[in-house]
Amino acid sequence: MWFVFALLSAVFAALTSIPAKMGIDGVNSNLATAIRTVVVVVMAWGMVFLTSAQKGIAQISTKSWWFLILSGLATGASWLCYYKALQMGEASKVVPIDKLSVVITLILAFVFLHEQFTWKSAVGCVLIGAGTLLMVL
Repeated sequence: MWFVFALLSAVFAALTSIPAKMGIDGVNSNLATAIRTVVVVVMAWGMVFLTSAQKGIAQISTKSWWFLILSGLATGASWLCYYKALQMGEASKVVPIDKLSVVITLILAFVFLHEQFTWKSAVGCVLIGAGTLLMVL
């Protein structure tokens, strides 16, 4: 089931770029990011209440709070940079560079989470990197 959700995540992520590029014309990139963020917050809290997940807030450990906050800060920084890049550049060039996050994530998962880094991972990273270079040159 994780694969279905991962695939849907990729589809929805792809669908964010085109409307974002069309909507950011003449709009400050930080303002556009804030508007997008409000929509995401409303959606996320809607799902929390729809599934009654709010009952679990008290059980979240301090460690988890800190890591979730750090993740949120990284997400915010990523979105601010993404929207600025999207405003200044072509979506067909910005998006592939943004997706280099896959390569960076694999490396960070190996270093910090001690996940396996196999020959397939290494080849995949090289191919993603080469594909990104090919697309943006």
